[in-house]
Amino acid sequence: MPDTQSEKQEIIIVADAEALAPSIRFSDFGLSPDILRALNDQGYINPTPIQAEAIPIVLQGRDVMGAAQTGTGKTAGFALPIIQLLLAHANTSASPARHPVRALILTPTRELADQVAENVKAYCRHTALRATVVFGGIDMAPQTAALRSGIEIVIATPGRLLDHVQQKTISLSQTQILVMDEADRMLDMGFLPDLQRILNLLPKERQSLMFSATFSAEIKKLAGSFLKNPVTIEVARSNATADNVTQTMYRIDDQAKLDAVSFIIRERNLKQVIVFSNTKIGASRLAKHLESEGVNASAIHGDKSQNERMAALEAFKQGAIEVLVATDVAARGLDIAELPCVINFDLPYNAEDYVHRIGRTGRAGASGDAISLCTEKDERLLVDIEKMIKHKFVRAELVGFVAKVRTSERERAPRREDGENRAEARGGRTESRSDSRSDSRSASSDRSNQHTRSAYASLPRKEKIDPWFLKPYEPTPSAIESAQNSQTAQTKPKGKLAALLGGMPKR
Repeated sequence: MPDTQSEKQEIIIVADAEALAPSIRFSDFGLSPDILRALNDQGYINPTPIQAEAIPIVLQGRDVMGAAQTGTGKTAGFALPIIQLLLAHANTSASPARHPVRALILTPTRELADQVAENVKAYCRHTALRATVVFGGIDMAPQTAALRSGIEIVIATPGRLLDHVQQKTISLSQTQILVMDEADRMLDMGFLPDLQRILNLLPKERQSLMFSATFSAEIKKLAGSFLKNPVTIEVARSNATADNVTQTMYRIDDQAKLDAVSFIIRERNLKQVIVFSNTKIGASRLAKHLESEGVNASAIHGDKSQNERMAALEAFKQGAIEVLVATDVAARGLDIAELPCVINFDLPYNAEDYVHRIGRTGRAGASGDAISLCTEKDERLLVDIEKMIKHKFVRAELVGFVAKVRTSERERAPRREDGENRAEARGGRTESRSDSRSDSRSASSDRSNQHTRSAYASLPRKEKIDPWFLKPYEPTPSAIESAQNSQTAQTKPKGKLAALLGGMPKR
């Protein structure tokens, strides 16, 4: 007999985070002492609102749609109960058959996959459970070796996971729990065909979880096709930005954006900042510009190899790189402690990405700054952002900033000014002997060219159009004869069918 109680409560919305008691501890959830020990190693005692709401429900085996602001600890919200549920299968056997894949966590980007894997490994450090991460851009051999040794928890990007499925180095037939982290992006950026193939490989009876900072109506509709009676958890307002992040919008001319970023970094003495660009070329160009200004910067984007991207991220976390210029490949999943500021060099094309970008700062309750540069052509994008986050920005002016004259503007200046500037750079010696001879030759050449141009100008201009092309069409005699023959052939009576089949009968 079906449980009518649960059918009536298909969706439960929890939107009031302030109602949670601040005295809740992780030990109140009935987690294993090994998990609590790992949490204590990292200094975690009290759960965040999304963790406090999600952990008990996931432990019940229910499907969950969890929506919360970026940086509120969604990873622990699903990772901790998964580890608790899988502890019943934990063992120290060396046989790979005793360690099948029981939990699969899918992420849209390599960086997020690596970040989630680090957290999961830290949480199950004192247990016998094994976890690994697989993503593209690096050699498959180490991943294959790890999978064949037996792994209970796999964190993966969809493309590389399907590569391993095709190579038959992973089996998903015993997977009990599926997690889609940053689910809106998973379903919104072309992953849907890959996701459908992966879902077909999983057992029908499983627990499915979806977590993200944003859920649109379309995403909720798609999620309803594979979530069974899900509990929807919305902590705070959906698509909201954190209150501890100060958001500033500067109106800037498009040609002055490069210099504006340099000015902001120097003026605020920023030593660790992420600058977001919409394009790979723009990210590389901005990083080179900052380096030319004496700022230690590096760029990460899709054209960089995975090893280069991971090395840049590690150097940034360690403080060896002051500015990390990134495309939206880094807008999800980067967890950098006490990141003071993010800068939107370009406003994102997708308004929801604005929430994820500025969510890189102000994490775990810390304060942060989110600075955006808005040009005249970005006004439509800004209006979309304001509608989504329900906040009206004041377009401020960047006080004290004076844009430099770019190369394209200097090229439009007269050549004479360039010559004077170069002479001044040489120490003001503008009337050397060689320069005077050059000037006299130049003046003589100019007079000669002027005389030649005036001579040519006095000559009458020739007609460029041949009159022959203005005559009406007149057919040639051969064309007339050909047309008459064609007409005669068309009017000639056709032969009898018998002539075609073997000749005419004799008379």
